[in-house]
Amino acid sequence: MGKFKKNIQKIGEILELIVAVLVLAGIILSVCSLVKDFAIFRTLLDDTASFRTYLDDIFVIVIGIEFLQMFCRPNSDNIMEVLIFLVARHMIVSTTTPYEDFVSVISIILLCVLRRHLHNTREKDKTKTEAEGEEVI
Repeated sequence: MGKFKKNIQKIGEILELIVAVLVLAGIILSVCSLVKDFAIFRTLLDDTASFRTYLDDIFVIVIGIEFLQMFCRPNSDNIMEVLIFLVARHMIVSTTTPYEDFVSVISIILLCVLRRHLHNTREKDKTKTEAEGEEVI
């Protein structure tokens, strides 16, 4: 049974790697299409409303990069960063009401506090483990 679990775990890791490669390919293609389209810069000079579309494209790429990092190094910090970017993107790019903006700001604050708490807890556990290791010797 233990060998079966290890094989399933290896298959899962391989599938995660394949998905990460596909996400990376999508990010590269998105960046290339964004850089290739110089007409958008001319449009930005004429019409600032088109900046929202440009900003949306940039945020999609940034969230894709964070998602890729989450696949490569799955930890609470990377997951919190993805969630923070998603909420920020919604607040900045979408047309929102003041209430939705307020909820988004509160959400980002809570995610930052939770991220800080998880980071501090991890540091305390690490320090405690190191101290216990020294006592055993």
